[in-house]
Amino acid sequence: MISRVFQNSDDQIEATPAQNEEYISPAPRVSIQAFCASVAVATAVRAASEDRRLAKTHLSVHMGGIDAAIEAYEKAPTPNVILLESDPARDILEGLDDLASVCDAGTRVVVIGNANDVTPYRELVRRGVSDYVTGPVQPIDVVRAICGLYAASEDVAVGRIIAVVGSKGGVGASTVAHNVAWAIARDLALDSVVIDLDLAFGTASLDYNQDPIQGIANAISQPEKPDSAFMERLLAKCTDRLSLLAAPASLDQVYDFGADAFDAIFDTLRMTTPCIVLDVPHQWSAWTKRALVGADDILIVAEPDLANMRNAKNMLNVLKAARPNDRPPLYCLNQVGMHKRPEITAREFAKAIESQPIAAIPFDSKLFGTAANNGQMISQVSARHRTTAMFLQIAQRLTGHAVTKKSRVSFLTPILQKLQAKRRA
Repeated sequence: MISRVFQNSDDQIEATPAQNEEYISPAPRVSIQAFCASVAVATAVRAASEDRRLAKTHLSVHMGGIDAAIEAYEKAPTPNVILLESDPARDILEGLDDLASVCDAGTRVVVIGNANDVTPYRELVRRGVSDYVTGPVQPIDVVRAICGLYAASEDVAVGRIIAVVGSKGGVGASTVAHNVAWAIARDLALDSVVIDLDLAFGTASLDYNQDPIQGIANAISQPEKPDSAFMERLLAKCTDRLSLLAAPASLDQVYDFGADAFDAIFDTLRMTTPCIVLDVPHQWSAWTKRALVGADDILIVAEPDLANMRNAKNMLNVLKAARPNDRPPLYCLNQVGMHKRPEITAREFAKAIESQPIAAIPFDSKLFGTAANNGQMISQVSARHRTTAMFLQIAQRLTGHAVTKKSRVSFLTPILQKLQAKRRA
C-alpha cells in the first residue's frame, strides 16, 4: 500500500537544534531491480545505489521501462523490489496488469512518475503499487522510497547512530561523546547506548564509574550474529535510560578488525535502541571509516591548533564525499582558552574549514579533572555550568529532539493538592 507521495527536496541542515529532522532508516538485505525509461532516472538510481543506507541491498539498473521488466520476468524470478519509471508512450495501468501476470508474490513495486502523469492514485494502489515517486527524482528520493518500504512495515524502531571522533589524539572526543550521550538520555529522554570502540584504551567505563565484566569484546568474539537478548546481557546499566557497551581496556591481545567487524553489533542494537553513540578512537582504518560513513550523524571534536584544523578539514572532505545524500558532518572545538597556549580563533578555524563549529567548549581543568577522577559527568559536578548547557545543545543538534518538559513543583503544590482532595470529598 502506498504510504505517501515523495516530492523532490534538498536536504538542509536544520536552523533550530530542537527541530526534528527527517530520518531515513537503512534498508535490509534485499534485491532491487530498476527499469528506467530515461537516462536521467537511471543516473539518479545508480547514484542512490551508492548511498550508505542501501549498502546492504543489491541494486541493478536496466533500461527499457515496464516492457523490459515484463520481458525479463517471463524467464526469471522477480526480486524483492522493482523500480519502474513510467513512460508517457505506454499506459502504466495496462503495463502493471501485464507485469502482475509474471510477478512473484511478495514483490514490491515502486513507480517513478512525472509531473504530467494523470493516472489516478487509487488505481495504482489497487494494482498493488507499494510506493509512488513524483519526478524528476534525485538520488535521495530513491533512497527514501526504498528504505520507506521496510521502515513502514517494521514494528520495532530503528535506532539512530551518532559517531563522535577526534581530529587528533587527546582532544577530549571521548569526554564529549560520553557527556553528550548523558544529555541525550537524561534531558532528551531517549533510551541510549554508548559503545566504546577503543578496545585497548577506552575510558567510558571509568567516566561512567562502571566495572562491567563483559562488553564489546564478547560481542565481537561471537561466531554468529549476536541477537538482542545476548546484547542486552552485555550492556552495563548507567542510568534508567543510558547503557554502556564497554571496552576491555586490556593489552592482553592485539585488536585488529576487518571492515565489517562491528556491522552485526550495530544492526542488532538498532532494532532495540533509539539512539546509539559511538566513541570512535582516533585512527584511520577500514572499520573506523566504515563506522563513520555508516553513522546517521557525525561529530568531529578538535582543538584550536593547526594540526587539528588540517585533520578536521581532511576528515570533513572525505566524509562529505562518501555521504553525498546526508547532512554534512558537524564539528565542535574543545579545550578553548587554555592559559598561555597560542590558539587559532574560532573565526579563523571556521574560515579554513568552511563551516561553523556547533560549539566551542571552554578549557576548565578543575571541572573536567574533578569529573574524570570521580567517574561523573559534567552536569553531575556542576549542573548550572555553561559547559553543561553546551553538551545539551550538542545533543539537541545531533538528535533533532527538544528537551523533555519536566513538571515543575511549586511550594504551593501540597496546599493545592489538599484543597483539590477536599473538593472531591
